[in-house]
Amino acid sequence: MHIGLIGGIGPAATVVYYQSLVAQMRSRGVPLELTVVQAEAPDLVRNNRDGNLDAQAAIYARLIDRLKAAGADCAAITSIGGHFCFEQTLKLSSLPLISAIAPLDAFFASQGLGKIGLLGTVGVMRSKLYGQLVMTDAVAPLDGLETVGQTYSDMAVSGACTDAARALFFKAGKRMIEDQGADAIVLAGTDLGLAFHGQHPGYKVIDALDVHVDLLAKLAANEIPLSEVAA
Repeated sequence: MHIGLIGGIGPAATVVYYQSLVAQMRSRGVPLELTVVQAEAPDLVRNNRDGNLDAQAAIYARLIDRLKAAGADCAAITSIGGHFCFEQTLKLSSLPLISAIAPLDAFFASQGLGKIGLLGTVGVMRSKLYGQLVMTDAVAPLDGLETVGQTYSDMAVSGACTDAARALFFKAGKRMIEDQGADAIVLAGTDLGLAFHGQHPGYKVIDALDVHVDLLAKLAANEIPLSEVAA
């Protein structure tokens, strides 16, 4: 199956999606059919901040049309924060969409996680993954949520993580583990690998990007039907 990705939001996450999909398909011995189109992170940040859901959905719809013209069978947004207008995008999309959020609840439950702590954009943290968790409880930073969210957005746009930003994320995660009873911290921002990959913060970390990529790889290898997971 030909996978279409809306990338660029941010660039670092797009690279990880590509590298991870290539690795998964090579391990299967199956060629990867993939097309990536470029969205602009500053546009997404602005539309998210200003509540312009329809404007961002229209941007996505134009990009999805390009993916369809390139032969893609489905499309995915490489940003969890970018799912803030998912329902509006569905109404305009010319391709089935593969949510990065929908598979997370079942994954957390399969891992025996009763409560997870969220790091990501302000909207993702405050809404607790846009209210889509049913089997799993979620918490967000009690103090400094706005600062954590803004720091994340700045990192995603720049494509680089400073030592100060990494320390801020690690501390916020630790407090959710120790003070709020989270069983694990979820990197609910696809660029958080810039801060956490190769690091040892002292607590269990789950990268939501990995869950999304695993689903996309199964689709690309025709291991599961599109109708089973597409929105």
